[in-house]
Amino acid sequence: MRIEAGSHKGTKLVAPEGLDVRPTSDRARQAIFNVLIHRFDAVEGARVLDAFAGSGALGLEALSRGAANLIAMELARPVLDALKRNIAVCHENARTLVFACNALDPPQAQPRHAPCSLIFLDPPYGQGMIAPALVALNKAGWIAPGALIVAEMGGKDELPALEDFVVEDERRYGKARIVFLRHRIDKLH
Repeated sequence: MRIEAGSHKGTKLVAPEGLDVRPTSDRARQAIFNVLIHRFDAVEGARVLDAFAGSGALGLEALSRGAANLIAMELARPVLDALKRNIAVCHENARTLVFACNALDPPQAQPRHAPCSLIFLDPPYGQGMIAPALVALNKAGWIAPGALIVAEMGGKDELPALEDFVVEDERRYGKARIVFLRHRIDKLH
């Protein structure tokens, strides 16, 4: 697994071992960033949140392609170690903040770190975590008005309608279903 483009192009990333960690394939990651850059212009200068960060490949790819900074949330200790190694090998410690937390119960966002305009959600497939994570992250102040959310789920996973978010696009790559959602500005409280 490598960074595909930008300032860290070709940098090799480590993937943690285990069935719970399923890094987004290089092909899917490239396709996601093509959509983010060419359709939504959502990467350059973005504040990025990579919830369920795993190896950090999505967030680090965003930094490599011009995002301003990265917040990474990950709970599992061995996965956190791999994430921190990947951040270090990309020399991105200064622009990255790691929270050892569950994205379903995130800490309250602080103004110097949030809100984020680009959010990656890649939880374990088949557990229905995307909707509750979005609600929790939004309530905690991590999601900016109008933010773009990239949610990865299994091809058969359902995504319930969410009052504060609207589906902008949807793609399938192998077993992965990628849904691009937008935080609705008109639904702010």
